[in-house]
Amino acid sequence: MTVHLHERGLFAWSEWAETLSNELHKPGRAVDGSDYFDCWVAALFSLLVSKGVADAGAVLTLQESWQRAAEATPHGRPIELSNDPLR
Repeated sequence: MTVHLHERGLFAWSEWAETLSNELHKPGRAVDGSDYFDCWVAALFSLLVSKGVADAGAVLTLQESWQRAAEATPHGRPIELSNDPLR
């Protein structure tokens, strides 16, 4: 998704690299890099919000809904947003 958005001109690759680097170097990040994917997602979220492509509140609400859906889904079954007990 990140590469696709870059190719569509939403941001320069240097802007992406700087945003990701900022996330990777925030205090409290894993020294061993085990939270690299979390940093990647946080950087993309930051860019999408700063560019006005996504609303931070809406994204966080959806993220919480997916989390509830995952927790409510029996092991081995597909996680679907409709599994969110609050939807």
